[in-house]
Amino acid sequence: MHKQKPYLDNFPNENGYFGKFGGAYIPPELQKPFKEIEEAYQKLSKDFEFLSELKKIRKYYQGRPTPVYFAKNLSNIVGGNIYLKREDLNHTGSHKLNHCMAEALLAKYLGKKKLIAETGAGQHGVALATAAAYFGLECEIHMGEVDIKKEHPNVVKMKILGAKVVPVTKGLKTLKEAVDSAFESYLSDTKNSIFAIGSVVGPHPFPKMVRDFQSVIGFEAKEQFLEMTGKLPDMVTACVGGGSNAMGIFSAFIKDSVELYAVEPAGKGQNLGEHSASLTYGEEGIMHGFNSIMLKDERGEAAPVHSIASGIDYPSVGPEHAYLNSIGRTKIGLCTDEEAVDAFYTLSRLEGIIPALESSHALAFAMKYAKENKGKSILVSLSGRGDKDIDFIIENFPRD
Repeated sequence: MHKQKPYLDNFPNENGYFGKFGGAYIPPELQKPFKEIEEAYQKLSKDFEFLSELKKIRKYYQGRPTPVYFAKNLSNIVGGNIYLKREDLNHTGSHKLNHCMAEALLAKYLGKKKLIAETGAGQHGVALATAAAYFGLECEIHMGEVDIKKEHPNVVKMKILGAKVVPVTKGLKTLKEAVDSAFESYLSDTKNSIFAIGSVVGPHPFPKMVRDFQSVIGFEAKEQFLEMTGKLPDMVTACVGGGSNAMGIFSAFIKDSVELYAVEPAGKGQNLGEHSASLTYGEEGIMHGFNSIMLKDERGEAAPVHSIASGIDYPSVGPEHAYLNSIGRTKIGLCTDEEAVDAFYTLSRLEGIIPALESSHALAFAMKYAKENKGKSILVSLSGRGDKDIDFIIENFPRD
């Protein structure tokens, strides 16, 4: 159906590796449940009934396809042609529901009763709580205390939707610790629950599975862009923490002569603990059950990280991103906290679209790229809306 299929079929290999990245480094007690998930996914990804139900959910419940929008006012100012893939218009306000509904549907087919997950910015938590409500499943979301304070609107939504929010008080109290805590909870009851990982990270099959569920973004966007302009974009860009929205949009363009930029959070400086730019400053390492590029401290452990955007402050990156970058297929862009805030306000005031702080990273990079490459067409994954960030922004970065 899509000429991209051979790549998506061949990567990862049967053991979950993209080149040397990926795999499943998990304790013996998790091997059986993860194998169960992998086998179920292999079967269901080719099952007409499963795919048909997913298609209906996307159309009638999520409101897909989401549009591609030409940001005319912004484009006039920066000198390039900036197009936005509007995942902020997907139900719940971000791309996360694309894989959450599919993971919950998978859980239902497996006879599981409970969904367990981590969340940083809360978008994955809201999406999973939504999916749990839709399918009549229990939902438990682990979230760092720091992020609970920053992303209060999303915490309220999760509770309204019926999820149990578990505050994580260890370490830096952010995304990495939330993943650790969710893993522990899942280990205590693998029979009745499923760990619904929130990005293209974790042990195999999750990097593949989440990418496949998110690839709807890229295939929709490619078709829409061709219809609008008659050609492919010169560049596609997306923010990367774990990297689910980025793999979602990149997946349709991997074999095309289109530049792909993964934009990392440069935070507030180059020192360890001031950023979350794993691909830029990291090295090979195993964390959370997969081998990738990660930021390490002097002991070789996961380093402390920072980003103004809670959804991308993660000390590693999805293994497929590590692989595509290692072979030169993707390039890395950087965006500071300050640049992200500027992009947040700029899009809000020029286009009437309030973006998530995560998406603002990709947008800020696209604006810089447009100024340096006049006349180029740029497709940005606008992965989420900024409702969750407005209290934090107004309190800390008010503008007249």
